[in-house]
Amino acid sequence: MMLQDKVAIVTGGAKGMGSAIAKRFAQEGAKVVIADISMAEANETLAEIQAGGGEGLVCECDVTSSDSVREMVAATVDRFGGLDILVNNAGSIVGAKGTTPNSVTAISEDSWDRVVDLNLKGGFLCAKEAVPHMKSRGGGRIVNISSLGAIHPPAPQPHYHAAKAGVLGLTYDMACELGPHGIQVNAIMPGPIRTPFYDGILAGKSDEEVEGFFKMLGSLCPLQRMGTPEDIAGVALFLVSDLSSYVTGVVIPVSGGLPLQPSAH
Repeated sequence: MMLQDKVAIVTGGAKGMGSAIAKRFAQEGAKVVIADISMAEANETLAEIQAGGGEGLVCECDVTSSDSVREMVAATVDRFGGLDILVNNAGSIVGAKGTTPNSVTAISEDSWDRVVDLNLKGGFLCAKEAVPHMKSRGGGRIVNISSLGAIHPPAPQPHYHAAKAGVLGLTYDMACELGPHGIQVNAIMPGPIRTPFYDGILAGKSDEEVEGFFKMLGSLCPLQRMGTPEDIAGVALFLVSDLSSYVTGVVIPVSGGLPLQPSAH
């Protein structure tokens, strides 16, 4: 097992990419903390981990709150004795009051703050609390989840894309600072991944319309398919395992080849 006895925190680990990452890490022997605000789904993920013989913990955590993050990291260390891995996956495109405006002129200040705090500030707060524990163990791994939209926006979402671009800057900076302490910091830029991210866009659509939408989106990629949460989990595993022992400050697109365009058939 590649992560035997490692302790990992996965924020936003209740569903989608976070859940897939948590389960994959557990399969490789890690003790996994699922940090999320969606308790029912977090407990479902934990139950799957335990059914497979893995070990984990659910922590209710709002990554935009320093107190909540501090309590979550403290609970992790209290339960498992330390911390080796942090995956900053928590994020959302949904702003204040559940809105998803897509124009710079339509986004309210509250929505801007909510999206930027969740997608960027949360990663900073989690790293701030996690790093001292990693230093005490002689090293660690941090994986930040950005988005292909950080460098190649598919449609206007300036608050979301600006925050995800900020994640890249945070990754580069922490990689430089923390490398001498044995802490490797890398990022993943997911492209079109089939997750609950699209639920708001597809609300009210029939099953046939939903499948048609994902088929269309997948056809835009050179690999001609949508990505899956497991595609992200595999790359995350690489970045936190010994397979990437000399890799830091790297951003990996997991996007089916985007922004390259498929060749004409």
